[in-house]
Amino acid sequence: MDFSLFFFADSGGRPAETGNYRLLLDSARFADEHGFTAVWTPERHFHTFGGLYPNPSVTGAAVAAVTSRIGIRAGSVVAPLHHPARIAEEWSVVDNLSGGRVGVSFASGWHARDFVLRPENYADRKEALVDTVDAVRRLWGGEQVDFPDGNGEKRPVRIFPAPVQPRLPVWITSAGSPETFRTAGRLGAGVLTHLLGQDVAELAGNIALYRQELAEHHGDDAPGHVALMLHTLVGDNRDRVREQVRKPLTDYLRSSVDLIVKAASGLLPPGLDIDQLPERDKEFLLGHAFDRYFTGSGLFGTVEDGVRTVRALEAIGVDEVACLIDFGVPHAEVTDSLHRLAELRLTTAS
Repeated sequence: MDFSLFFFADSGGRPAETGNYRLLLDSARFADEHGFTAVWTPERHFHTFGGLYPNPSVTGAAVAAVTSRIGIRAGSVVAPLHHPARIAEEWSVVDNLSGGRVGVSFASGWHARDFVLRPENYADRKEALVDTVDAVRRLWGGEQVDFPDGNGEKRPVRIFPAPVQPRLPVWITSAGSPETFRTAGRLGAGVLTHLLGQDVAELAGNIALYRQELAEHHGDDAPGHVALMLHTLVGDNRDRVREQVRKPLTDYLRSSVDLIVKAASGLLPPGLDIDQLPERDKEFLLGHAFDRYFTGSGLFGTVEDGVRTVRALEAIGVDEVACLIDFGVPHAEVTDSLHRLAELRLTTAS
């Protein structure tokens, strides 16, 4: 099992002087020195939830400057919001800065509000995703690709600088839709996913669909890659870890009620609109969501707890655990947890 770090903080509208990116850079250095596989940063717009990360190529460039070996990945680029040539250009720069360490997961888009950047692409965003991945791959490989210019005439363009890697490592981001897993298989891409929109049994079924589609279109030897994002804190006592993460994870879920929790599989009763409830009932349900998430949708507890979780995920075909660590736990406690997480990585590798 590969281990990577994933970032998706709720900024809470904090001012810049609070050092919003210190945890990212400190943790990236640690991961680089301790054999982790990658650092993922997302693309989010117009919301405090994830709002520290409007452009993963910018944060990726910062990570490239303070590391020497770890992979630098977008989790994810919202493909329909951007011109494919711009995506290829930006990430080629980061590939050069890092000496050939980048990878990109592409997403079709989350909410209509994000599409104020490209409103014309919202209706056909899933088709735009596939077209964008194809164009970026071709540009990355050195091809000239035709795009309309300011006069509406097709113009062939090639990106500069040329990337270091001859092929861009690509993933497709899925919240749990079987069709997205199939799309990733057809494209010969990896999958980046999580357990908010699916449980472990559903994930196992989706991975099977992905592997089947991958083999059908790219042969039985096509490796594929499934990265699973999990909220993570590893300590020396499971009960203490529960108390460490209770408030920050509950606050994190509260901040994402309108974005994630309503769509999450099993966190809240089906058909319930949490926004319409009195505050006391809302807090009760968020407490219920925390208990469900802590028990079955994260990487929490001791190293021994983590080994059991990792072995279960290996058994259904997960290749990488992308450990989301910036959900509100104090910096010093996260840093301490990273040492336990490195121990878990070594334990599961032996």
